[in-house]
Amino acid sequence: MAQRFNTQSFLLRLVFALVLVYVSYNPSGYSYYHWAKEAFFGQGTFKTPPFAMVSVLLLIGWTVYLRATFRSLGGLGLLLALAFFAIIIWWLIDLGLLGINNMSVISYIALFLIAAVLAVGMSWSHIRRKISGQVDTDDVED
Repeated sequence: MAQRFNTQSFLLRLVFALVLVYVSYNPSGYSYYHWAKEAFFGQGTFKTPPFAMVSVLLLIGWTVYLRATFRSLGGLGLLLALAFFAIIIWWLIDLGLLGINNMSVISYIALFLIAAVLAVGMSWSHIRRKISGQVDTDDVED
């Protein structure tokens, strides 16, 4: 399996992570978060089978991605990856390329970076095997 891992495999994982993250929440107001907020606390009556189905699908997606990311990177690795990407945002603000008052743009960048961490977590076993030749103990040889 690791022999077939390539850039396209990583990009596919990144696309799925981006869909998962941006469907769950985005600042535009069109996300599952906004839908659920309206359904439970607003005037909406959106508690329907499609709402339940989307809820379960998102829960499955988050469970798969978070579990794989945590198992691959570990707690410390996940913390370091998030710190690395948080520093990138800080650096962009410090360079003046990103305004501190523009929370919408910061939110979109932060969400992209969260998706990137999830994609790296989903791919880490393959990446590490390609770099170092080490095999994870739960890998099964073809």
